[in-house]
Amino acid sequence: MGGSRRPRIGISACFFHPDNERLVFKGKTLLYVEQSMVNWVQSGGAVAYLIPTADPASPVTVADYVDDLDGLLLHGGADVCPRSYGEEPLRPEWEGDEIRDRYEIELVQAFHAAGKPVLGICRGAQIMNVAFGGTLYQDILEQTDTERVHRSQELYDHNLHHVDVVEGSGLAKLYPEATTVKVNSVHHQAVKEVGAGLTIEARSSDDGIIEAIRLTTDGTDGTPAGYAFAVQWHPEFFKGVDDGTMLDNDPILREFLAQTATETTQQPAEA
Repeated sequence: MGGSRRPRIGISACFFHPDNERLVFKGKTLLYVEQSMVNWVQSGGAVAYLIPTADPASPVTVADYVDDLDGLLLHGGADVCPRSYGEEPLRPEWEGDEIRDRYEIELVQAFHAAGKPVLGICRGAQIMNVAFGGTLYQDILEQTDTERVHRSQELYDHNLHHVDVVEGSGLAKLYPEATTVKVNSVHHQAVKEVGAGLTIEARSSDDGIIEAIRLTTDGTDGTPAGYAFAVQWHPEFFKGVDDGTMLDNDPILREFLAQTATETTQQPAEA
């Protein structure tokens, strides 16, 4: 690479679709990233980039972004559209964002095919699962027996609960002293049927909802897979939320960045 440099991490965009009622950028598509996600990536010494959509009318393709970047981080945000995993929305408000789904699934598949690491956060865990052929609960309160509220508009990122780490999993190796940990929770969809090659690494302690998944084989012949890992919680919301008992998410970021193919000048992640 001609010398060491910081890893370049592409963050998938959130979408504001055209809205003629919006006062600014009326009728235009906006792509954005939440600032704390960028700050979390930067805390590990990496440089964060928002990955825009590739205009079909231009010569630029997704492959160009894959070539320039060292890893992909899948951002949280809007619901995954049930049609992206072969279902119809049970309610209009669960329609999700099918346009963003297609964009992110293409990114997952392209980065994975190039042997570059993928990390998913919240919606990112769900879209990763779908990209590997899995399905989702459209709404966990409606479709499971859980009594836990995993998304509270009032508490939002302060909605805390415990998850159990699967013994012997990659996540357990990152936290060898922890079997149950406290995380935040801002979701109403969740992984249902796990995608090909993915393994469950954590579940919500009181209702069994899947909270972490990892690609362990390629899903076809059992050969070792590239790095793809995802959590349902929000590591980037740790600062300002931690009550002194929450999981320290720095090992997750460090593991992801360690998978990048370049020599790096990573700085110690801050608590």
